[in-house]
This record gives sequence, C-alpha cells and structure tokens, in this order.
Amino acid sequence: MKSSKRSFIFIICVTLLLFSNYFLPTSQYLIAETDRLSLLAFRDNINDPLGALTSWNESSHCSNWTGIECGRRHPSRVVGLDLRSMSLKGSISPYIGNLSFLKYFVLFDNHFSGGIPEEIGHLSRLEVLFLANNSLTGKIPRNLSSCKSLKLLALIQNNLVGGIPAELGSLSMLQQLHLMKNYFSGTIPVSLSNLSFLTRFDLSWNNLQDSLDLSSNHLTGDLPSEIGNLVKIVRLDLSNNQLSGNIPSSFKNCLGLQELHLDGNLFEGVIPPSLRSLKGIEYLGLSRNNLTGQIPKYFETFVSLVYLNLSSNHLEGEVPKLGVFKNISAFSVDGNDKLCGGIPILRLPSCPSHASKKKSKQFHLKRLLLIIFGVVVCVILLGSFLIWFWRRKATISSSSLKTLVEDKFRKVSYSELLKATNGFSSENLVGVGSYGSVYKGLLTLSQETTTFVAVKVLDLQRRGASKSFMAECEAMRSIRHRNLVKMLTSCSSIDFKGNDFKALISEFMPNGSLESWLHPVGDGEQLQRSARRSLSFIERLNVAADVASALDYLHHHCQTPIVHCDLKPSNVLLDDDMNGHVGDFGLAKFLGDVIINVETEHHTTSTSVGIRGSIGYAAPEYGMGSDVSTSGDIYSYGIMVLEMITGRRPTDIMFTDGLNLHAFAKTALLTDRVMEIIDPALLVPVRPEDGDGNTSEIQANTENNAKLRDAATGIVNLGILCSTETPRERMDMAHVVKELQSIKKIHLSGVGSE
Repeated sequence: MKSSKRSFIFIICVTLLLFSNYFLPTSQYLIAETDRLSLLAFRDNINDPLGALTSWNESSHCSNWTGIECGRRHPSRVVGLDLRSMSLKGSISPYIGNLSFLKYFVLFDNHFSGGIPEEIGHLSRLEVLFLANNSLTGKIPRNLSSCKSLKLLALIQNNLVGGIPAELGSLSMLQQLHLMKNYFSGTIPVSLSNLSFLTRFDLSWNNLQDSLDLSSNHLTGDLPSEIGNLVKIVRLDLSNNQLSGNIPSSFKNCLGLQELHLDGNLFEGVIPPSLRSLKGIEYLGLSRNNLTGQIPKYFETFVSLVYLNLSSNHLEGEVPKLGVFKNISAFSVDGNDKLCGGIPILRLPSCPSHASKKKSKQFHLKRLLLIIFGVVVCVILLGSFLIWFWRRKATISSSSLKTLVEDKFRKVSYSELLKATNGFSSENLVGVGSYGSVYKGLLTLSQETTTFVAVKVLDLQRRGASKSFMAECEAMRSIRHRNLVKMLTSCSSIDFKGNDFKALISEFMPNGSLESWLHPVGDGEQLQRSARRSLSFIERLNVAADVASALDYLHHHCQTPIVHCDLKPSNVLLDDDMNGHVGDFGLAKFLGDVIINVETEHHTTSTSVGIRGSIGYAAPEYGMGSDVSTSGDIYSYGIMVLEMITGRRPTDIMFTDGLNLHAFAKTALLTDRVMEIIDPALLVPVRPEDGDGNTSEIQANTENNAKLRDAATGIVNLGILCSTETPRERMDMAHVVKELQSIKKIHLSGVGSE
C-alpha cells in the first residue's frame, strides 16, 4: 500500500515538472506585450543607417533585441535600453514612458533631435538618463523630478535652451549632473544645494549667472578649470566639501564675482596670482585648507573687499598692513603658525630684517664652504685609499675587467651633472615626470668614454620622491634585459645651496618616448618633435613586442617577480633603431618582499598600499584596494596597446561617464568596424590625392590595407583581452609575446616594406 502511494506521488511530481518546463518559458523570457509595443513604436521614429535595430522584429525574445536588457525578478519587463554610438537619427518617442520598469536609458553619441519627451518623467525606477552628444532641442522637462531614483543625468553636447528647472533639486539620490555646453541661461537654482549625494557636477560653457551654492556636500577631486567659464556668476559657495588640488587660475575670468566661498576643503599650493583680476570681490573665504606660500600683496588693492578669511592654512611670511589688512575685524589669519609682521593688534613676531637675512645668508655661505672643504678633504683621503686598494687588487684582476667595474659603478658628483647638462638648462629638458625632471647631458664615464646620458633629477619637495629614488635604484640593480632602460649610475649629494640632491643617470634614448610619437604636439620634447613622421604599423607592432618581452622578463624570469606599476607611453623610450625600452621604475614593487609605500614613507609587508600608476592606465581593481599584482601591469599594457593602434589616450575627452578606451575598442571589434577606429596615419591611401596612379599601385595599396585590417583586428583583440575588468580573465604576458609574434609573422608575409 505504501509502495503504491509513493509511486503515485512520484508520477504527480514528474507530471508537474514536465508541465512547468513546457509552459514557464513563455512567461519568463518573453517581453511583456506593453514593453514590446512601446519599443516598436520607439523604433518607428528612428532612421537606422547601420541596421543596428534589425533584431527588433516581431520576435519577443528579450535576449535577441540589440541594446535591450530584461530584469531578473521580472524577466518579461525591460529594465535597460542602451543604444550608444549607433549613428541613430530621429526623435525620442513619447512611448518610452510606458517602459515602467526601465532603470537605465542610454542614447549617448547618436544624432537624435527634437525635444526630451515629458513622458520620461513617468519612469519612477529610472536611475541613469544618458542622452549626451546628440542634437536635442527645447527645454529640460520639469517633471524629470518625478524620477526619484535618478542617480546620473547627462545632457551635455546638445542644443537645449532655457533655464535649469528648480525641480531638479528634489532628486535626492542624484550623484552626477552633467549639463556642459547646452546654451542654458538664467540663474542657477538654489534648490540644487539640496543634492547632498552629488559627487560630479558640470555646468561649464553656458550662459548661467547669479549664484551657485553647493556647500556641505560630498564633492571630491580637483576643481576643473572650466569653472572659469561661469563668467556671469555673482556668488559661488563650495565650502565644506572635499575638493583638492590647486585653486584654478581660471577664476580670473569670473569678473562679476562678489562672493567666493572655498572654506573647509583640501586645496593646496599657493594662492594663485590670477585672483588679482577679481577687483569687485566683497567676500573671499579660503580658510581651513592646506594653502602654502605668502599672502599676496595684491589683496591690499581690493577696495571692495569687506572680509578676507585665510585662517587655518600653512601660510608664511609677512602679513600686509594696507587695505583690508588695516581693520582687524575685516580679515582673519589665525592658525597660520609661520606668519609675521602685520598690524600690532595681531601680536605676531617681527619679520627678520634685511640685515639679519644678510647675516643668515653669510652664515649659510660659511657653513657651505666648511662643508665643501670637508668634502674635498674626504674625497682626497678616499681617493688615496682607493688608489692603494686598486693597485693591490691589480695582481688578481685584469686591467680590462677593472675598467669595466669602474665604469659600471662609478658615482658622479652634482658639479659633473651641472656641467654635463649646461646648468640643467631648459634646452636640455626632455621630459617632466611625477617626481622630477629629465635632462639630456654629455657625461664622461671614464677616461676613454664620453657619451650622452639621461639625467633624472628628483624633486625632493614632492612627498615620496626620496623613496621613489630608493625603489628605482633597488629595482634596476637586480634586472638586466635588452628592452629595459639601462641605469648607468646615480648621484646622492648636495647642491651648491646646501640642499639635498638626488639623480639617476641612465642611457640616453635619442628617439624620445613613445608618448611623443603617438601625440607629437605638446611642450618640451614633444614640441621639438612635432613635425616628424608618424610611427608606421610595423614600428608600433615591434614596440608592442619589445614592451611585452620586457614585462614577461619582469614577471616570470627575475629572481623575485617585479611589478612595474606605472606602464604608459611616456615610460617607454625608443633608441636609434626604434626599439622599445621600458623605464621609470620609481613605483616598482617586488612581489613577496617588503616594499616601500612612497605615499606615507613607511615600510609595510602588504602590496595593497602605495601609488599604483597613472589615471587611465591603472588597473580598476587597484581603486578598490586590491593587492598589487602582475595582472595590473597586463591591464596597463592592454590600454597602451589600444592607444598605440587607435591614437587615442585613455583620458581622451570623449571617454566619459561609462565609455572608456576598452569599451570603445570592444564595440568596434564586435561590430566589425576596427578600421574606423585605428589611427588614420596607419592607413595607406588607395588613390593618390592628385587622382593619378596606375592600376598596380592602387591594387597594392588596397591589398596592404586588407592585410592591415587583419593585423589591426588581432592587435585590438589582444589589447581588449589584456584590459578586461576582471584580472583573472586577462592574458598572461608569455602568451601575449607568442600572440604578437604570430600576428607579426602573418602580417609581414603579405605586406611589403613600410
């Protein structure tokens, strides 16, 4: 009896299972009829020249429609619509307001025109509205304030007009607001100060005026120079945030500014001289920051200035006595411990007189002379000892070996480097990095050898520069590879003013950095090379292979694996034969060993601290506190390879709000448009500009471009695989080297000399 009951229950369970498997798919994976009809109505308003929406047909299967994402909890409802960079034209259908479960709506980089439908205000679940870089007109709908879940609103690069609706101030969840370059006018709504979660805010290149109050929010990062485009602003309050960097000099353009509140932030550096143009300023608050230097004398000439607050900074020197500084109730300099002078009521110490300064200089000069004398005596004694030591060792070493050792480890003095670089002149400046400047010099390394060298002078005023010097010396001491910049020696001394001086001397690369070849217009070395030819495809391929070989050596063939941590085109140098050499090991980390955190200048056994690279090239996991690893270098390498093939920096202005170089290249690869994104300098014109050209020449150029297409596709694919967001999905450098060799072999087998 029990056995029969069990059999009956089993049959019922099997029947229910088969029933569910047969009927459930229609309810879980088909788009709801309301959403499907709304999307088809949206499509009917669009001109689709590339056929991107051909998958939007009568089929209702969510996964088959381009740019559509359906929900997990509600599989039949559309939660995402992303049609960025598809060359779509037309207007935005009001039927979009029927997609009641929509969370993100992205039409970035298309050609949509007309107004923004008010029906978008019905989307209460909407979190991202990204309509930037189109041709939209009209005003911002006021009922966007009904989208209470909105976190990002980006309408930049359109033709919108009118004022900014005050109702936007009720979007309490808003984190990013981008309204740059629209043609907005009128005043900035006071209600925007209620956006307490706002972290990015851009209203530049508009005709806005009056006041803007964003005090006591969570704004972070540098204040962009575009702030100076608010030329009609009267009152600006950014106090009590976490803004950092220098105070932008572009404030000089805000000639109508009467009140500027920057108190309670993390601004550093000196008070910029450009503020002298704000003659009509009445209130200026710079208190509770990290400002240094002296109080500008031009504040004395501000006749309209009613109150100046400079308290709680690191200012030094003499306090002026005229203008606003005559009235103790009109200014505050409390909390600046190194100030002197000023009006008597301040009770600050007297400033040193010129006579005492002269005595101080004389004292320092005498001390410097004593130091120099002591150094000379020590050098003579040390030289005598070394001569005796070398003569004694001559019985067991050949003269050639001795010369080699002397050349390899010879130390150089500050005076030698000063002479070699013509006094560190600007004519010999070839580059500026994070911790110092690089000069070209002609240095005598031995009695028989005089050669050009690169002299990297550390800026010891920068925090971490001294530790960077030690880290680079430690790294370069234990590695040797044909594609690494060879360090010749170093200098750790004092200059003629008695200040500490540190420099690294390496072999000079006459063809400069890869950065100067990819982006030749700029300052210094780049400006000098701006007229030269572009790198050919095979030259870029060779440099990519050279860098990959160097990284493979650092990651797999050193006694202790080394992570470079700052791989980018400016740290790849080219020799006479255009071979690539990786340099600048100031941020390198030895995996498994004690490393130096150059930010805090403390020792630690964790590799998860310290500087991890440059913006755009640093691996995304580093920003979330992950440990330093070889996969971080692979990510930087992948980004650099994509930059080499496209000619676009990862920090290009087009890469904002979710679009980056990796996604840009991946989209081109998936849509078979690689030839549209590669550097135009790599393409061979099929027909000469004069219209002439024989058939064989045209055919040869066509074939070369076809071969270039195949190789470029392989390189783009490699760069994408190296720069994926997840570290474990990235290629290993050993496989990268093999893949590059394969691409190079196939390319050269069918292309003539470039």
